[in-house]
Amino acid sequence: MLVVGLTGGIGAGKSTVAELFARLGALVIDADQLARMAIERGSDGFADVMLRFGEEVIINGDIDRKKLAEIVFSDVQARKDLEAIIHPRVQALFAEAVADLDHDDILIYEIPLLVETGAAEKFDYVITVESEIELRKSRLLKKGLYISQIEKRMASQASEEARTAVADSVIRNDGDEDSLLRQVENLWESVLVPQSLG
Repeated sequence: MLVVGLTGGIGAGKSTVAELFARLGALVIDADQLARMAIERGSDGFADVMLRFGEEVIINGDIDRKKLAEIVFSDVQARKDLEAIIHPRVQALFAEAVADLDHDDILIYEIPLLVETGAAEKFDYVITVESEIELRKSRLLKKGLYISQIEKRMASQASEEARTAVADSVIRNDGDEDSLLRQVENLWESVLVPQSLG
């Protein structure tokens, strides 16, 4: 089996790449999805978030992720506190998923903060998706984020240089979807499948 870390800056196209790998037969897990599970209503994580951030992050009995994001992207200590609540739980959920793999599975783990959490060595192979900054900003504006939110989030992430330094492969997402698909297929057929069988 092969456990692959898939990272990249916000707006670079990680989710699109993950989807293309899924179509080729990979199992895909999204760290953001695990982070949501780690603090869902009724969990210990939910209780810890309430304890640290109070009622202002609760809407209709659930955590208001938008409000929480606003707080943590404006306050470094708040972000560290939230990460201390979420990261250990996410790591435990991820370990469970890996334990369930079959010997010939290829797992793609979509993890935005791979560099920031020092997680590169946990993977057999690391891929980063990179794209021009202006292109990333325009994609995020189309998704409804404000430029101030985009810049805060980009500033809180590792640089492209830091990501490419730990990556085994870099996928460039500056062109059309065909070019992206060709890069994904090439990696899948020439690198990931042979490694998973070896």
